[in-house]
Amino acid sequence: MKICLKFIILIVVFMEFGCSTKKNILQETLASDNPKIKNVMSNPEAFELQIIYTQILRDKNNKVSFKDFTYHLNADNYYYPASTVKFPIAILALEKLNTIENTSKDTQYTIEGQPEKLRFSEEITKVFAVSNNDACNNLLEFIGFDYLNESMKNKGLSPFRVSNRVSAPDAGNPITKPISLYKDDNTIVNLPAIQNKPSVLLTINKLKKGIGYMKEDKLVNEPFDFSNKNYYPLETLHNTMKRIVFPEVFKESERFNLTPKDREFILFSMQNVPKNAGYDPSIYYDGYCKFFMFGDTKENIPSNIKIYNKVGDAYGTMIDCAYIVDKENNVEFIVSATLLVNKDGVFNDDKYEYDSVGLPFLGELGRQLYAKNLKK
Repeated sequence: MKICLKFIILIVVFMEFGCSTKKNILQETLASDNPKIKNVMSNPEAFELQIIYTQILRDKNNKVSFKDFTYHLNADNYYYPASTVKFPIAILALEKLNTIENTSKDTQYTIEGQPEKLRFSEEITKVFAVSNNDACNNLLEFIGFDYLNESMKNKGLSPFRVSNRVSAPDAGNPITKPISLYKDDNTIVNLPAIQNKPSVLLTINKLKKGIGYMKEDKLVNEPFDFSNKNYYPLETLHNTMKRIVFPEVFKESERFNLTPKDREFILFSMQNVPKNAGYDPSIYYDGYCKFFMFGDTKENIPSNIKIYNKVGDAYGTMIDCAYIVDKENNVEFIVSATLLVNKDGVFNDDKYEYDSVGLPFLGELGRQLYAKNLKK
């Protein structure tokens, strides 16, 4: 009996030791004493913090698999997705173009009421380099809400719902405008206006936020209602990133229908910094749309580090979803996070703690995850 007991104790000790060696890098990072992390982790519920961190595992044949770690992840707890909805809009603009003969990413088009000729590749570049709202809305007029929403659902990327343009007048109008498409064979095709399905109010948690909001320069003393806004929960966003970076991991029906060159262009645009896309670096510094690692600094991103990502910030909510790679040091991982920085609880007052709380937290979170991967 004593021998059996000793044997059991040894097994338990071994199991405990074995478990302790399997590090949860995300958990370790969030337990950091760094004030930029502690400032949020002292009361994560108040910041509505959600995080997904994915280790990229490669076998001897370089076949990829994922190991996910999450913090307070809950698709039923609403956060405003802001500009992250531009990510699938850019991808699906190219996917829809692939259904039309004699078109490419460099095809031009016009939107009724806008005489300027637009080029798909240029609008997509703007979406990722500086998160341009007009470029996103121009692409959305071509795609239509129904195509966007149904395509995401068909690929297993749900829940998801886009019912509004980004920062535009009449943002929720379900009718998208007629398009003239200037095809690569010098012919023109006129695409009619699309009557999309009317949006349905969301019925999940945390749709009403804060204690008030500004409307026409007046304070309304009641929570701000997000039930008719866009909806792109963190897990769906994170899984969008997985599909565009590692399509081979997914079934063909779950992938985006892009040509290799189109996918290459999306990936290039995602990691490109503003100065390389023609923007003034004194205004649009490297970290302008790279919240993880570099969002709280104006230093240049080293050439060995590539960040393929899409950020969003609006109504005090900050989001970043990124695939971070450093081939020189054998580092690669995916991380997505959202937090709300609205201390006064009033929305639309432009008083948010983006610079003092949000960017320092996301920047340090990215740096610590990078450093811990570096030590592996």
